[in-house]
Amino acid sequence: KDQPIILVLLDITPMMGVLDGVLMELQDCALPLLKDVIATDKEEVAFKDLDVAVLVGSMPRRDGMERKDLLKANVKIFKSQGAALDKYAKKSVKVIVVGNPANTNCLTASKSAPSIPKENFSCLTRLDHNRAKAQIALKLGVTSEDVKNVIIWGNHSSTQYPDVNHAKVKLQGKEVGVYEALKNDSWLKGEFITTVQQRGAAVIKARKLSSAMSAAKAICDHIRDIWFGTPEGEFVSMG
Repeated sequence: KDQPIILVLLDITPMMGVLDGVLMELQDCALPLLKDVIATDKEEVAFKDLDVAVLVGSMPRRDGMERKDLLKANVKIFKSQGAALDKYAKKSVKVIVVGNPANTNCLTASKSAPSIPKENFSCLTRLDHNRAKAQIALKLGVTSEDVKNVIIWGNHSSTQYPDVNHAKVKLQGKEVGVYEALKNDSWLKGEFITTVQQRGAAVIKARKLSSAMSAAKAICDHIRDIWFGTPEGEFVSMG
């Protein structure tokens, strides 16, 4: 909670004006632990001596695009970022891939950075994990803090499987299994799963934009747990 950070923001050259706007906003937040913000369009500046790399940018799928077109565009981005990590970052760098398809992009980056241990690479499924926790908390009228050990199997897509078989809920100070707490197996085996699987699409439909703040929060949660580990007896989901 008292760790000072320096943020290094990388974007493509045409977006540098927008990035300057983000920089101004960050300055205007007057965040006590934010020691410096470096905005750049140069990989050799962005990846130099990093402790943590969050790879957010990827090419989104557009209308009429096949999956292979999407992969072709993304392989290029993550090959170049992997190579830059290999060349400039600390060998102990923790790399979190957010850009979709996150699992494939993560593999590409890892393969392109042979000198960095492959266990240092992970991709984001924490947003789905948090969504699953939140749905259970809402259904039971407790806070998300009272729900632990849900699991997201698979990748950040609608084929994932949110699993609550090991999940526990704190009710009146006592920890009980989710099935026992809810006494609603048909919801847990049906609507709950589809809600979590399709939550991203539901947000897009409502906001006309994809998840932003919740995704950012999930990235922070993921990094915190990679850095400090999870509390005793708890587990979280990562790709």
